Amino acid sequence: MQYVKAAFEKVGYRVVTLPEVATEMIVGGVAPWTCGTNYDFQKYHLRLLLSTEDNFEKAVRTMPAPKVLMICDRGALDGKAYLSAEEYSKLLSELKLTKKQLQDRYDAVFHLVTPAKGLENFYTTENNTARTESPQEAVEKDNRTIAAWESHPCFKVVKNEPKFEDKINNLICNIGRYLKCYPSVEIERKFLIEMPNIEYLEKNCKRIDIVQTYLYSKNGAERRIRKKTYQSKTKYIYTEKSRITDETRIENESDLTAEEYKKLLHEADQTKRTIEKIRYKLKSGGKCFEIDIYPFWNGVATAEIELEDELEPITFPKEISVIGEITSDDNFKNANLAKASYEVLQELVEKELNNNYEKTVL
Repeated sequence: MQYVKAAFEKVGYRVVTLPEVATEMIVGGVAPWTCGTNYDFQKYHLRLLLSTEDNFEKAVRTMPAPKVLMICDRGALDGKAYLSAEEYSKLLSELKLTKKQLQDRYDAVFHLVTPAKGLENFYTTENNTARTESPQEAVEKDNRTIAAWESHPCFKVVKNEPKFEDKINNLICNIGRYLKCYPSVEIERKFLIEMPNIEYLEKNCKRIDIVQTYLYSKNGAERRIRKKTYQSKTKYIYTEKSRITDETRIENESDLTAEEYKKLLHEADQTKRTIEKIRYKLKSGGKCFEIDIYPFWNGVATAEIELEDELEPITFPKEISVIGEITSDDNFKNANLAKASYEVLQELVEKELNNNYEKTVL
């Protein structure tokens, strides 16, 4: 919930999170094993859940924020996984509700698969005193919960990943696609390379001339604006990035008008020079390598590639000769290149060349 909240606040949403009602009830002493029956618990749980959501929504509608995202931890149909078909039908009848009414309360539903499915070592009940299921029971409840929601028009199952952050990234991407705001998760690796054959690149690659200006940071996010020119056509772009790991970042990007671009220039970070570079897009093996040529370096350039997974292997085309990987070296980030002196820029390259030579010798 907190990862999602942070990601979408960075792209302009006021994010409201609703706690899991069942956990609050159980921790407070009202549980399936303390009530008269499990049916009684599920009935009062559903009543409280619906009233909580309704009150939150009424409060949200008073907020002056232009965009509000309300996230519920669990939903009204989850109770179907904890009752027999006959009991659930009786519950809906008693509360004068239908399954469709409960389903339609939510614009989109994203189900995170329990770690008990395939990642049993990560399944635990220690981080929630209200959770009592064994791994086998957790899998059964997970399957029943998916079945309860699968008829929802926007229902997505977020599968387990070896790394928890990858699972969260997938969740954020799915929510972003639904909202059409795309705080996409970008996985890139960056390399210092020998200067490629420019004549070959000019003939075989898409060339883009880029003018990149860094803005003052807000909320810890890196902000920049770009002027990109391709075949006499100019496009203006605003980008905001927040880092998760060395290779992974949450990125939000939007187009600008020429007037908006000029206005944002007034927010330029005066401690950083404007970066001008020529980018060539070289496609090879189903991947696109972005080769950047900088005016302050002779004999070297950089190449970036976007990946689907941090551990995905890379096959370089013959046109690229790698000196060394610089993904984790913050000195080679464009934002830091923009504030480094020309002497430091040359020292960076010389250091990387020497490191690469030493590795080769070893």
